[in-house]
Amino acid sequence: MNNMATNDPNEKLDSDEYLASAQPKQDSQGSQSGSDALIKEGAGDEMEDLMVMYEESFQRFAEGEVVTGRVISIDKDFVLVDIGYKSEGQIRIHEFMDENGEMTAKLGDVVEVMVEWWDDEEEVVVLSKEKAAKIKVWEEIKNAYDEDGIVEGVIVHRVKGGFSVDIGVLAFLPGSQADLRPIRNLDEMVGKTFAFKILKYNRKRSNIVLSRRAILEQEREAQRSATLSAITEGKVVEGIVKNITEYGVFVDLGGVDGLLHITDISWGRVKHPSEMFSVGDPIKVKILSMDVEKERVSLGMKQLTEDPWVTASKKYPVGSKVTGRVVSLTDYGAFVELEEGIEGLIHVSEMSWTRKVRHPSKVVSVGDEVAAVVLDIKPENRRISLGMKQVAPNPWDVISEKYPVGTTIEGKIKNITDFGLFIGIDEGIDGLVHISDISWTKRIKHPSEVCKKGDVVRAIVLDIEKDNERFSLGIKQLEPDPWTTVAQRYEVGKEITGTITNLTDFGIFVELEEGIEGLVHVSEISKEKIKTPVGKFNVGDMITARVMNINSDERRIGLSIKRLEVEDEQSMLSEYVSKMGPATSSFGEILRENLQEKLNEK
Repeated sequence: MNNMATNDPNEKLDSDEYLASAQPKQDSQGSQSGSDALIKEGAGDEMEDLMVMYEESFQRFAEGEVVTGRVISIDKDFVLVDIGYKSEGQIRIHEFMDENGEMTAKLGDVVEVMVEWWDDEEEVVVLSKEKAAKIKVWEEIKNAYDEDGIVEGVIVHRVKGGFSVDIGVLAFLPGSQADLRPIRNLDEMVGKTFAFKILKYNRKRSNIVLSRRAILEQEREAQRSATLSAITEGKVVEGIVKNITEYGVFVDLGGVDGLLHITDISWGRVKHPSEMFSVGDPIKVKILSMDVEKERVSLGMKQLTEDPWVTASKKYPVGSKVTGRVVSLTDYGAFVELEEGIEGLIHVSEMSWTRKVRHPSKVVSVGDEVAAVVLDIKPENRRISLGMKQVAPNPWDVISEKYPVGTTIEGKIKNITDFGLFIGIDEGIDGLVHISDISWTKRIKHPSEVCKKGDVVRAIVLDIEKDNERFSLGIKQLEPDPWTTVAQRYEVGKEITGTITNLTDFGIFVELEEGIEGLVHVSEISKEKIKTPVGKFNVGDMITARVMNINSDERRIGLSIKRLEVEDEQSMLSEYVSKMGPATSSFGEILRENLQEKLNEK
C-alpha cells in the first residue's frame, strides 16, 4: 500500500498553519536556529530553498499520514519508531501485543505507521500501527472493488441476517451471499476463512458488504463449461449427491446438475431415494440423455448392471417353486420380490383353495417370506404371476370322493346369513344349507329363527361343484316331503277347517296343518263380488272351506268358501222342492219346473 495521507480535508492541516505554529529554537549558545537565523544572515535565494524544504518536511509528516519507520527502542509503555523526523515517534505498547500478551516487535523491524499528532515544543510524535493497518486495508478494499478483485477474511460470528467477517476491518456478509444454496447450520461457517467479493463499501460509515456466492458462481460457471464439453451420452461419470426429493436425486457432476430419477436408481423397488442416499455421498452414474442448451442431464444408476428380466424366463420357469419377500399389498393381491428387480404378483384368488380372501392383509404382511409357484411369466411385460395355494394340494380334488351326494354329515354352524347356513365340513371347506332347504313346511324369513351360530346340525350332501368350489347341503331332506302325501290326506271336494294365517288383496291363506297352507282366492270367498277380504276377516279366525284342487309339485292347495254356500243353498232348495206336493194348477206346475231347472243348473 502506498504511503499517503487520507483524502479527508479535516484530517490534514494546511502547511501555513504548520509555519505559523513553528517557533524558532535557541541553541545552547543562545543563538537562534531555523529560518529566523537564515533571514538574519541574509541568505537570499538559499533562504527560499530552505523554506520550501522546511514546508515540504511538515507536509510529509502531516497528521493522518502513513509513513514507514524502524523500531529503535522498546520499553514498558511505548515502542519508539524512527520515521526520519527530528524526534522519534511513540507507539503504545499494546499495539504490538498478540492475543496471548506476547510482544511481536523486535529492534530493527520496519513498520508502517500513521502520524496521529505531534508537539514541536515537546518534540513528541504520536504514531499508530493499528490505524496505519486500517488505512492500508481500506486502500486494498478500494482496489479490490475497483478491479473486481477478491479479499480474504475470517467469519467471526453470526449477526442478524448474516455474518460478521474480519478482513482487517469488520464487514457484513448477508446470509444469501454466503453460499450457492441455503445453509442449514449457519454456525458451521463461524471461524472459517474464505475469499470474498466486495459488493459495496462506504469508508465514512465503515460499511462493507461482501459476497462469497459471487466467487462460487464464477467457479461453478467455469466447472459447468468444462463438464458440458467433457460428458456425452452413455458415458459413466462420478458425482456428488446434491439434493434428494421424493422423485429422484440431483447429482452435481461438476458445475452441472443431473437428475437420477427414482425409476433409474435400481431395477428393484425404491420407496424413497433417501433410503439409499444422503446429501454429499459420492455416486457413479451413467449419462442417459442430455440437452446442452437447457443444461438438462438425465442419469441412470441401474443401467450400470444387467437387466434381471433378460434371464428371468430361464431362472423362473412356469411351475417352479420360488420363495420371496412381500414388498407391497394392494386390494387385489400381494407383490413378492424374488430378487432385486424381479417382483411377482400373488392375486387374492391364488392365496387359498378354501378361503374367500377379501384382502391380502388377511393372509400375509409386508416383510413376510412366502413360498409360491410360478403360474405365468411375461418378461416383455415384466410380469410374473404367482400362486400360494398351489404349494399345497387342492382339497376340492378329493372332497367329492370323501363326501358323495346323499351322504349325511354332521357339523357346526360357522356362519348365518340372510340366505342360509354355513356348516364346517373339513378344514377350510364349508357347506351351505340354503334357506329353502331348511324345512319342508315352515315359512322361514331368516335362518336365525331356527338355528344359531355354533349349533351342531345334521344335513345331507345335495351337490358338489368343484370348479365353483360350492358344497350344497340340505336339512329338510333328512325328512320325507309332506307334500308327496297331501293329495291322499286332502282329497279334492273334501270339506276342511283351518286357521287364517295371512290376508291379501287376492285371497286368504289358511293353515291346514303345520307347514301346509291352502289359498281361498278372492273369487271363491262369496257369491257376492268382493274386492278384498281385508277388513272382512281376521288372522287367526277359523274358517271352513272346500278343497278345489291340489298341485303337489308347486305346493299349492286351492280352497273355496263360496262352494260350500252354493251347496247349502242347493240342499235347501232340493229339500223344499221335495216337500212340495203335486201341482194343483198350471201355475204350480210351472213353478215346480222352474225350481227344478235351477237345481239342475247348479
